[in-house]
Amino acid sequence: MNTPVVTRFAPSPTGFLHIGGARTALFNWLYARGRGGKFLLRIEDTDRARSTPEATAAILSGLTWLGLDWDGDAISQFERADRHAEVARDMLAKGHAYKCFASQDEIEAFREAARATGKSTLYQSPWRDADPATHPDAPYVVRLKAPRDGETVIEDAVQGRVVFRNDQLDDMVCLRSDGTPTYMLAVVVDDHDMGVTHVIRGDDHLNNAARQVQIYHAMAWPVPIFAHIPLIHGEDGKKLSKRHGALGVEDYQRMGYPAAAIRNYLARLGWSHGDDEFFSDSQAREWFDTTGIGKAPARLDLKKLDHLTAQHLTIMEDAAVLHELEEYLAATDAPSLTPAQREGILRAMPQLKDKARNFGQILERGHFVLTQRPLDLDPKAAKSLDDVSRRILLELTPQLQNASWNRETLEAIVSECAAQHDMGLGKLAQPLRAALAGRMVSPSVFDMMIVLGRDETLARLFEAAKG
Repeated sequence: MNTPVVTRFAPSPTGFLHIGGARTALFNWLYARGRGGKFLLRIEDTDRARSTPEATAAILSGLTWLGLDWDGDAISQFERADRHAEVARDMLAKGHAYKCFASQDEIEAFREAARATGKSTLYQSPWRDADPATHPDAPYVVRLKAPRDGETVIEDAVQGRVVFRNDQLDDMVCLRSDGTPTYMLAVVVDDHDMGVTHVIRGDDHLNNAARQVQIYHAMAWPVPIFAHIPLIHGEDGKKLSKRHGALGVEDYQRMGYPAAAIRNYLARLGWSHGDDEFFSDSQAREWFDTTGIGKAPARLDLKKLDHLTAQHLTIMEDAAVLHELEEYLAATDAPSLTPAQREGILRAMPQLKDKARNFGQILERGHFVLTQRPLDLDPKAAKSLDDVSRRILLELTPQLQNASWNRETLEAIVSECAAQHDMGLGKLAQPLRAALAGRMVSPSVFDMMIVLGRDETLARLFEAAKG
């Protein structure tokens, strides 16, 4: 029987959920969910000086907004320190690790001497094979007794066969002199105890894998399948940094992107399924595999994200768009919608989300249902309501009073009015738009009339005509 798939996402809580970390989490989530497996979350909070509860909360919030649910409770690596130390002592007892009493000064002196003679600065402890009877009563670290000869091989699901010469790998520290475990040991112990079968992470961890595999071998534990994915670069091909703009998941939420579009976009950053660009979560779960991950760094392309967002908003249920719109308002510290505004936005949603590329555009186009009389006209709208336009609106208003309130009838009446004044429908639409929305960015005037209803439409036209 095949072993059930277990993947994990293991961020360090030292800041926001980075967009690269979010993609790593997504890849792990897709791989597990597509195979009926488990997706686990571990907070690697052993660096107490830099780890903060606020950062942990930001990570959990970012994953929740992205819709990446994890199985069970999030695990704190720091709280498992006793277990990590237990494994270090176990390796010590089995002869796979040793006590090293070298001081930092001695280690630095070794390296300086090596540099002076042109030799490798890779530290070789004199305590590796020392007789325990010679051990002093002094602080020590526990080092892994790594093989000195041969090779350590990683059969990586993305990078292929990666070979490391053992004489280029040091005896890494597993337990510090104060008894606390190192990150390199903790990761292996946690992954083993959590039953992780596939370690999907950034390729900046590839060198770590060589040392971590040696711990698996020392403990006679099964080695998980590694898949080291290339990092994300900016549009200029350079490693992501603050100069590229948005780096955190919450930045993209505040920019007004829906979570489904971000999931779709991140999945395509470094992974492909033929020529498919736009796809659903269920398709991504079905299609995702490590064989589709490329070896070259992916590049951010916000134009592509905008394009995907427009497609996702088109197919989303109106109520779902409204829900995420309200989350967007909360994320940007904007006032929440009143019940009347929610009702109006929902009525107008089919027109508002059409071709919109973010929630900000939806709100901008939906201004006409969010505002109240008397409308505050922007400069362009005010300019379009000159004396001639106002007289035409005053003439048009009673014609709409008893009309059937449907698009065909409304368009016919407005078109006839425009023809009587020897003007095109588009020209008359400008003052109409100004009167109904107070600005020149909005859905079509007829869509606005339908959404606003007869009474509110006539009241706004009359108010604008009177000036």
